[in-house]
Amino acid sequence: MPYVEPGAGDGAPHYRENNGFRIPGDMSPASAKDAQKEADRIEPVLKRLWEARTWDPKSVRAAMLKLGYEEERTGPKGKRLGGTLTVREMDARFVTDHYVTPEGALIGLRVHDDACVTAFVQKTNYQVQTNGPYPEAGCFEPRPGH
Repeated sequence: MPYVEPGAGDGAPHYRENNGFRIPGDMSPASAKDAQKEADRIEPVLKRLWEARTWDPKSVRAAMLKLGYEEERTGPKGKRLGGTLTVREMDARFVTDHYVTPEGALIGLRVHDDACVTAFVQKTNYQVQTNGPYPEAGCFEPRPGH
């Protein structure tokens, strides 16, 4: 049997090498604690929005800004210029023969350079979690690809 590296998702021999861009960075214990504190602030707001059937990005962004977060701004080459919050539409999914963008919003909050809160709210459910940033995509998990 070929060697399979630890943490190799589906057990493919080069999983981590091929999917490194999809593996979040590590959070320090202090950053993880701070990220969880922010996740705990966000969760009841998303629950309220979900129960009210309000999950469009504009409404979700407005609710997050009321918590005191500032929208993240970036320069022409992706350099971060300030702010910590990104709210955007859901990722498009391929259905049968075309792409469909589901209703809902994705939320990314950069708590520290090594800590994020990522969340979503959509028709069927909502979720809030903490994670380290992804090497090429910040707080949001990048799409699969190779």
